Amino acid sequence: MATIDRQTTTLALAHALSAAERGLAVLPLSRTKLPALRSPHHTDPTPAGPRCHGECGRFGHGVYDASTDPARIRELFAAAPWATGYGIACGLPPYHLIGVDLDVKTGTDASAALRELALRHLFTIPETVVIRTPSGGRHLWLTGPPDTVVPNSAGRLAPGIDIRGAGGYLVGPGSRTDHGTYTTAPGTAHLPPAPCPPSLLRLLLPPPRTGRHPSHRAPDDHGRGLIHFVLTAHEGQRNTRLFWAACRAYENGLGPTLTDPLTEAAVHTGLTEQEARATIASAARMTARHP
Repeated sequence: MATIDRQTTTLALAHALSAAERGLAVLPLSRTKLPALRSPHHTDPTPAGPRCHGECGRFGHGVYDASTDPARIRELFAAAPWATGYGIACGLPPYHLIGVDLDVKTGTDASAALRELALRHLFTIPETVVIRTPSGGRHLWLTGPPDTVVPNSAGRLAPGIDIRGAGGYLVGPGSRTDHGTYTTAPGTAHLPPAPCPPSLLRLLLPPPRTGRHPSHRAPDDHGRGLIHFVLTAHEGQRNTRLFWAACRAYENGLGPTLTDPLTEAAVHTGLTEQEARATIASAARMTARHP
């Protein structure tokens, strides 16, 4: 079994290096599709500020470990000999990759939902790289403009359609998981990732804010740090991070000033504006009771 595992890891590394040659930043994944390397901060006390994204110089920061440097990639896989696959970081140059994940496990036809969106919003789904998942789903690879940050989202576009953008990653073809192997759909391996249609791109971005009076006070360094802390939240952390940041803002007298920027940051990560404002309001009530 150990020999098979070593062979699987060697094959995953080969696929990862091949992807890196195309300019795609990669990181090792385990059979569960999660980053193979555990955070070096898992025993740290609750952080008092923005989370480390690799500034400490150690491995184990998830998508922030991703690299196109062959030497670094080999080091990552050497540190994770149990890796059976690799992830491809989205939102990074040169492609600024956007992944459209069409799921089949939700009981909905995500492909049909995407076609319906294309008809309704007058865009064509381009020919591009398509990855088949072990469950029968598909990942479409698209590229975005370098000055546009596409947030991750789950089901916001339509049921069964998840978006992988900045701070997210896609499981690379050739990766083996507990449920099977990811493969490139026939006839798409030679294609470059296609540009995201402008009409679809607009659907992927948070709605523009209107009717708001700009704050007369720009956030200071501490305020910008809190906003960054929310912006870098992954799915499952968004409400917790937003609540923590809002509490710190109100404790430091920045609550009213940062309400709109924190809301915008939370919406950027995939929360709805209603959810974000409710969380911030809870933080305001909490800090009012416990000054």
